[in-house]
Amino acid sequence: MAPSIDRQGYWGRPTSTLDWCEENYVVSYYIAEFWNTVSNLIMILPPICGAIHTFKDRLEFRYVCAFLGLAAVGVGSWCFHMTLLYEMQLLDELPMIYSCCVFVYCLYECFKQENVIHYFPITLLLIFSISVSVVYLLWKEPVFHQVMYGVLVGCLVMRSVFIVTWVYPWLRPLCYTSLSVFLLGFVLWNIDNLLCDSLRATRQRLPPVVGAVTQFHAWWHILTGLGSYLHILFSLQIRSTYLKHRPKVKFVCGVWPVMHIESQKTS
Repeated sequence: MAPSIDRQGYWGRPTSTLDWCEENYVVSYYIAEFWNTVSNLIMILPPICGAIHTFKDRLEFRYVCAFLGLAAVGVGSWCFHMTLLYEMQLLDELPMIYSCCVFVYCLYECFKQENVIHYFPITLLLIFSISVSVVYLLWKEPVFHQVMYGVLVGCLVMRSVFIVTWVYPWLRPLCYTSLSVFLLGFVLWNIDNLLCDSLRATRQRLPPVVGAVTQFHAWWHILTGLGSYLHILFSLQIRSTYLKHRPKVKFVCGVWPVMHIESQKTS
């Protein structure tokens, strides 16, 4: 990552192993990376609403955990980018592994009997997440975390494509929208890493509000937050369809997607 501009803020000198492309303490004395911080709201508020809605609909608790897991990632990422402290970095990165394990469990167990817990996949995912945590605490190498996270995302992609190819082809739009939004965020994340010097130079010539648009790591938060939220809806729609409920994606104010599931089963 590009070295940070030498500015001191409320949280002191960064202790994290990563310091992203956004200049530190430029917008606020109390927030190290302002745009990278506030962009996490999309990973906090909508998933919390989704968890509440899922709980009220009396759907399986695994999907409440999925929404709350995504919200936990958003909270951890907020703390990390606000402080750039190593402890907060762990609060961001490790929940990424844990929440993705919940996503994997939901998607790979979507064609099983209702309200039945299968302990074998849970055990495997627990071993995986604990092993990653221990190794990462001992070997502070961000690339290791990124690769392990990529492995989980790869499992989700393969399973999703399989389901919309061979089981529920009519779910392709939601599936591919989720994957495309996430992929776009990943592309912008790489651009932010590889072209940081050019992006910083460009921001110096632009008005602050316009320059904020070039904070591609913030866009990574927005797009991956949306992509992950859509993936949970996709997984929830698969599960509800299998259980013979009547799921339907609706849009709040014509913009934000939510899953509405009628309690009455189809014949």
